[in-house]
Amino acid sequence: MPAKRFTILIIPEGSHQVRRFGVRRTVVKTVLAVSVVLALGLAGLIADYVMTNLDRNELQRLQVENLAQREELHLLVVKLEDLRQEMVVLAQNDAKVRVMAKLSAPKGDSIAGVGGPARVDDVSREFNEIQQRIDEVRRQIDLRRESQEEIQGILNDQRSLLAAKPLGWPIKGWLTSSFGMRRDPFNGRRKIHEGLDIAARTGTPVIATADGIVSSVKTEAGYGKMVTIDHGYGYRTLYGHNSRYNVKVGQRVRRGDRIASVGNTGRSTGSHVHYEIRLNGVPVNPSKYNN
Repeated sequence: MPAKRFTILIIPEGSHQVRRFGVRRTVVKTVLAVSVVLALGLAGLIADYVMTNLDRNELQRLQVENLAQREELHLLVVKLEDLRQEMVVLAQNDAKVRVMAKLSAPKGDSIAGVGGPARVDDVSREFNEIQQRIDEVRRQIDLRRESQEEIQGILNDQRSLLAAKPLGWPIKGWLTSSFGMRRDPFNGRRKIHEGLDIAARTGTPVIATADGIVSSVKTEAGYGKMVTIDHGYGYRTLYGHNSRYNVKVGQRVRRGDRIASVGNTGRSTGSHVHYEIRLNGVPVNPSKYNN
C-alpha cells in the first residue's frame, strides 16, 4: 500500500539537531504538477520569444528587401520611360526622313502611351506595367528597324538609279550637231541624228557619263571604234568615232572614268565623239541629261 505521507529531514551543517517535516502525498503531487506546468509554460514563453524575434528579424529583412526591389523597380520604370521618349524622337526623325524621301508611313506605326507612374501599393501591378512597357518598346524597336531597312533599301535604289542615269557630256568640247533631224554631211539628205556630236582634239579623254558595265567594245559600221555601256534601269550610252579604247567588255566603270580617246574613225568628217543615250532601246535627247 503506497505511503500517504512523506517525511522531509533537514540536518543543518555542523549541528546534530534534525528537523522533520511531514508532507502529504497529494501536496507533493500538486507541487510536482505545478512545477511541470510552470516549466512547460516557461519553455513555451521562451520558444514564443525566440520565434517572435526570428519572425521580427525575417520581417525586417523582407521589408528591406522589398524596399530595395521597389527602388530597383522605380529605376527600371524611369529608364524605360527615358527609352520610350527616345523611341518617340526616333519615330519623329523617321517620319521626317520619310516625308523628305516622299515615302509612306510604315504599317502599324504609332507610339502607344503605356503606363504612367508606377504604383507603390501593388508590386504585381508594377511588374505587369513594366512588362507592358517592355513589350511596347520591343514593338517600337522592331518597327524602327523595319522602317530603317525599308528606307535604306529605297535610298539605295534611288542612289543606284541616280548613279545609273547619264549626266553631262563625255568630253569637254563644242557641240557640232544636235539630236534630231539634220542634213547628212555626206549626201545632204535629211536624216534623224540619234545623238550629239561633240568636237575635241584627237586623244582627248572620253569619260563615262554614268555607272555601268561595258557591254561592247568594237568597230561598228558608221560609228567607227565604239564603246557601249549598260547602266541598268533601261539606260545605255554609246560613244563613237574613238581613236582608241581604255576599257574592255565586262568591265565595271564609274561616272567620270576614262573609257576611250577622241578620234575620227568610222563615218566622220573630223575629230569628235558621237554620243547617244538609249532608254529601253529608244534613242533620247542627251541634252535633257546635261544637268
